[in-house]
Amino acid sequence: MIERFLTGRPSVTSTKGVTGHAMGAAGAIESALTALTALTVFHATAPPTANLQRPLDDAELDLVSGTARTGKVSLAVSDSFGFGGQNAVLAFRPA
Repeated sequence: MIERFLTGRPSVTSTKGVTGHAMGAAGAIESALTALTALTVFHATAPPTANLQRPLDDAELDLVSGTARTGKVSLAVSDSFGFGGQNAVLAFRPA
């Protein structure tokens, strides 16, 4: 779904490989991890997705795995999708 809204082949990373699904605490964890998203923009470095061993070669997204990736970050998006349709999205751009 992300590829429908962002141009090119956007790089994607996730914390779910570390946190699992936190059910009711998901929003609280996501709010704390928003600082990580801001740091991604500030340092122009995307952290890898933990436990992602073999990303699909033909994925429409650039899945960051293995090691952190540095490069120009023009937009960072933090998505939080919960059960029952509770969704929130924060977008960050460099200053």
